[in-house]
Amino acid sequence: MKSEKRNSKFEVNSNSKIKKIQPPLTDKDVAGLKAGDEVLISGKIYAARDAAHRAFGGKPPFDLKGQILFYASPTPAKPGAVIGSLGPTTSSRMDAFTPDLLKLGLKAMIGKGERSKEVVAAMKKHKAVYLVVPGGVAALLSKYIKKASVIAYPELGPEAVLELEVLDFPAIVAIDAKGNDLFAIGKQRYADQNNK
Repeated sequence: MKSEKRNSKFEVNSNSKIKKIQPPLTDKDVAGLKAGDEVLISGKIYAARDAAHRAFGGKPPFDLKGQILFYASPTPAKPGAVIGSLGPTTSSRMDAFTPDLLKLGLKAMIGKGERSKEVVAAMKKHKAVYLVVPGGVAALLSKYIKKASVIAYPELGPEAVLELEVLDFPAIVAIDAKGNDLFAIGKQRYADQNNK
């Protein structure tokens, strides 16, 4: 597998193959994921946004060990559909809560946008990855969800915590457990091109 080094700080996997992952994830599973890898997730994942993170109070009502948390909440489901559209929300809104959740064993998060330096440091310490899906694909992503159940905070309506059964749910590793960060790599490449 070829990797591309642009500077001494970051490395990205430029010849990645699609990797299939299934929670609960182990440290070994996470170590095998590199920034730039495409993944297909099957199994149970959890969906929770800002309101649910505040309600956790540092103690989520489900075991996070080895789990994947998707920063999302659905639109209402159409008749006969498992779930409505379910797209990512801006991950930085969960940054204040993330280091404590990583300490509890959370191994992957799915969202959109960059993460804080504190979150990246906690990911490196606790061996976790950050996955992204582009905004604007919510209707498409719902097709990979085979079952959805509210498991906590039903009073939060669409921001209740959901347990999702997914099959080949697509995502990209944006930040790996070594801190290689596609956002930082992209900025560096842009700066390098403009400084020529």
